[in-house]
Formats: sequence, structure tokens, C-alpha cells
Amino acid sequence: MTVRRAGKAWLLTGGAFGLCAGFLALLLVGTYAAAAGFLGGAGSAATGTVALAKGSVPARYQGLVQRWGNLCPAINPALLAAQLYQESGWNPRAVSPADARGIAQFIPGTWASHGVDGDGDGDRDIWDPQDAIPSAASYDCALAGYVKDVPGDPASNMLAAYNAGAYAVIKYGGVPPYSETRNYVKIIRSLEKSFARPQGRLAPSQQAAGAIHYAQGKLGTPYLWGGTGTAAQGGRFDCSGLTQAAYDAVGIELPRVANDQYNAGPHPSRDELLPGDLVFFSDDLTNSRAIRHVGIYVGGGYMIDAPRTGAVIRFDRIDTPDYFGATRVTEDGAAALPPRPPGTWA
Repeated sequence: MTVRRAGKAWLLTGGAFGLCAGFLALLLVGTYAAAAGFLGGAGSAATGTVALAKGSVPARYQGLVQRWGNLCPAINPALLAAQLYQESGWNPRAVSPADARGIAQFIPGTWASHGVDGDGDGDRDIWDPQDAIPSAASYDCALAGYVKDVPGDPASNMLAAYNAGAYAVIKYGGVPPYSETRNYVKIIRSLEKSFARPQGRLAPSQQAAGAIHYAQGKLGTPYLWGGTGTAAQGGRFDCSGLTQAAYDAVGIELPRVANDQYNAGPHPSRDELLPGDLVFFSDDLTNSRAIRHVGIYVGGGYMIDAPRTGAVIRFDRIDTPDYFGATRVTEDGAAALPPRPPGTWA
């Protein structure tokens, strides 16, 4: 993990724990009091054009997703982004065991009939995101057209047609009763929320207090790169290992690395942060895949984090030049994230 360039830290040793526990209590009381107003304002988002959350789509694809995600009423940029993330994790060279190819994971036979020349260069290249992303949107809209007379939500019916075929959606008058298909629809609709810029107040997390309580209990523990708190590691953590363990303690399974944890729910703005939100840091503020550090917000502009080798789990300020954004973890959002093979920890 890259070393965090934090400001003056609250180092916690020996008798300082009681003082810091009181400090945390003050932060929580003040911030949760402010959150009381959010509860009344939480609800469904306002209608209108869906914008992408900051940095949720890599910068080189953001314009494509925003443009082609508005191709027809059944899709939007956040839904298209959720599909692409689920299918390939933004990898334009991805190949599945079923020979699905590229960033949009088209099977060659489907590409032959639905691939489009998105960049107008005279060819249809399954490996080129400039063609594959427009083709994914075009294919979604074609499927939506096939099931347009089926009752229910057009986007969910379109996704079900993508997974099970339009005939099954028509036959069952909506999302068919196949567990794989229903799970696919639920995953994409949940991920959609993590790619959309919120249009209204977000409901507070119900698990935040428990996650903070867990992290508070680890204050003063030495940092370990790659640490997930196992006995063999002496109960030590790196940054994303700590956040993963804190939410596992309240029954929510987060991915192992920080840049995947960013997609575990919707993204509150800086002035709407509440205790329990995950806060992220990066040297590239345009791309969530470049995130390299994460902490748990506790209020008052502070987080609990495992900062770097040689430091301990502690309080740090979040308002630094590398602050990227935040995620309000939800159970559905975390469950929707695709598994990732072990890699470089962030």
C-alpha cells in the first residue's frame, strides 16, 4: 500500500485511550445529531438525467458511458456502468471461460449481430471500448424493445432479457422465476446506485455504529501491509483489511481492496458525511480504480484508519489534497460486488 501523506495524527498509546475514546464520543454525538435532519429528508431520488458519481468510471471511458447510457429510456449511464463493471471490471482485454470478450464481454456470435462501429472508423472491433461500450448500450436498447410491452420496470425486464432471453421475460410477464436471472437483475440494480451521483439525501447506515465500535477497539494496533487481523498476523491490519473486518463484524462482507470497496454503496458528498461512511484517497482524483487508501469516518473531519508501515491504527484528518470521496456502505451494495482475485492491496 502506498504511504498516506496525512497531517498531524492522533497517536494512541497507553493511557491516551480513555482520552481518545472521549474524543470519539464527542465526534459521534455531534455528527449523529446533525444526521437527525437527514432522516426526515431521506427518500427516493429526484427524477431527471442520471449523472455518474465522481470518479466511479475511469476517465477514459466516462464520456462514452455518459453519452451512450442515454441511448434509450430503459438504460441510464449508471446502469450501463454497473453492467460493464460487473462484466469485466473495466478490463478491455478480459476473456471469460465462455469466450466472452472485451470490456462489454460479448460472445463472438452476439457481436456479429449486435456489434456497432461506435467511433465511426469503419470497423467493429470487439476489443475496442470505443465500439464495445456503444454496442453494449445498443444491445440493451434492442432487448428493451423486444420486451417493451411486458408489465413491470423496463430496466429490470431489459436486464432479465439480457440474462435469460427476451422470450422468457415475455413468457412470464416480467423477470422470470430463475434464481440466476433474479440475482443478476438485483446485482446490476444495486451496483447502479454506486455509480450514480445521488440526487437527494442518503439514508444513514444502520450498521455504522457497530463498524465504528469494532474499529475503535483496534486503535493503537500496529499496521501490517496485507494484514486482515488473523491470529497469524498478530491481529494487525492494513487500511482495507481494517474496513473489511469492521463491516464483517456487523454482517456485511466487503471486498478485500479499497478500490472495490468504493462500489459498496452510494456516495455522499463531503458535507453529507456521516459516521461509518468509508472515505477514500487517491493520487488520481478522476478514477476510482486508482484509489490507494481507505478509512472509516467518525465525524468532525476525522477517520479511523490504518495509515502505513511503522504507524498504528489511529485518528487522521480526512481533508487532505488526496481525498477522493466517500461511500455509504449498504448490504445490497456490498453483496452485488463481483469477487476479485487477490492482488495489490490498497
